[in-house]
Amino acid sequence: MASIEVVVIGGGAAGFFGAIHAAQAPHTRVTLLEAGRQPLAKVRVSGGGRCNVTHHCFEPSQLVQNYPRGGKALRGAFSKFQPLDVVRWFNQEGVKLKTEADGRMFPVTDDSETIVEALMFAAKKAGVHLRTNVVVQKIEPKIELLGDRKFDVILKNSEKNGENIICDRLLLATGSSLSGYAIARSLGHDLEPPVPSLFTFNIKDSKLHELAGVSVNPATVKLISAASPEKKKSSRNPLEQSGALLITHWGLSGPAVLKLSAWAARELHECNYQAKLAVNWIPSLKVEAIKQILLTAKIDQPKKFISNYCPLEISLRLWEYLLDKAEVELEKRWADISNKALQQIVNVLNASEYAIAGKGVFKEEFVTCGGIRLQDVNFQTMESKICSGLFFAGEVLDIDGVTGGFNFQNAWTTAWIAAQGIAE
Repeated sequence: MASIEVVVIGGGAAGFFGAIHAAQAPHTRVTLLEAGRQPLAKVRVSGGGRCNVTHHCFEPSQLVQNYPRGGKALRGAFSKFQPLDVVRWFNQEGVKLKTEADGRMFPVTDDSETIVEALMFAAKKAGVHLRTNVVVQKIEPKIELLGDRKFDVILKNSEKNGENIICDRLLLATGSSLSGYAIARSLGHDLEPPVPSLFTFNIKDSKLHELAGVSVNPATVKLISAASPEKKKSSRNPLEQSGALLITHWGLSGPAVLKLSAWAARELHECNYQAKLAVNWIPSLKVEAIKQILLTAKIDQPKKFISNYCPLEISLRLWEYLLDKAEVELEKRWADISNKALQQIVNVLNASEYAIAGKGVFKEEFVTCGGIRLQDVNFQTMESKICSGLFFAGEVLDIDGVTGGFNFQNAWTTAWIAAQGIAE
């Protein structure tokens, strides 16, 4: 039987995982092309250099809820290959993973190089031919005499210009690379327009900036403009997210903000990242409960200055800032606080309003919303419905998850399924 020639474009997590598993199939020869000098660059820097490999969620129906885009398509995919399979695979490769309190899973070494080395070694062991510093100029589909489709992969690199590779199967795992999108378009695919996801919020509030480093867990953040009417009607509003909130010298960050930025990626892009945000600093308490706690403090601690005594579980620095935001005099004693002032404090604690004045960056993740339209991909095999022999894996697809290992899980799952499809 003749060998199946496979070319994988993109030396990231999805490209490597797909190449490894495709190469393990009989009569399959795999060439992995990476445009940069060093493969797995994103794996190296992810999770602050620790690599958040996946998430400790082994129930597909729950797992898909962490994907603003692509969750429905991934439901069946996760029934074939999910986080538990990732844990087992890395364990077989000598890499043990650990679970942190929030469910994120890392190598026990806390070093992303552990993951990089495991993937590199597995690729070598499987016989993957890795080539770096190789740029794909274009792909030309070819139809053979017997009707078989092949691809002419035309390369540009420092050693040779105009070199080409003829292959039977092509796996596109180029992430959010513009060149990857161009290749997909040239082969007949349309894209959902790529826009940033997973970013922080710039807030123009100098007094808030002075609290840089203060965190609240949990807090709830809600987009109160830029939300579409359809999403407002939903029983589960994705434009309201809870979790840890971190104040920075430019505005707001932390898991709550990052999750909201992912779910609202398109809405925020459409309004040029100018929108209104409401923050509930104490979401565990209802408005009446907060008011009762403040009234109790007024009775029990009448002689204390309001700025020096906070009856709620937030830092004193944040409490003083919120009092100032509520326009309450800090030098007043609790006994002298009017009911109107108490209500102003309640309002600020429950729904402080801020103007988002742009997006910041989240250096540990580089995630894009948008990519290959999912209706044009067969999720049983990850093969294109438009161009037979073309497969997709990872972020090149219109799939993105919130922070916590979900984007890597999409890479592992879609790459594994693509490898099975290629082998067939």
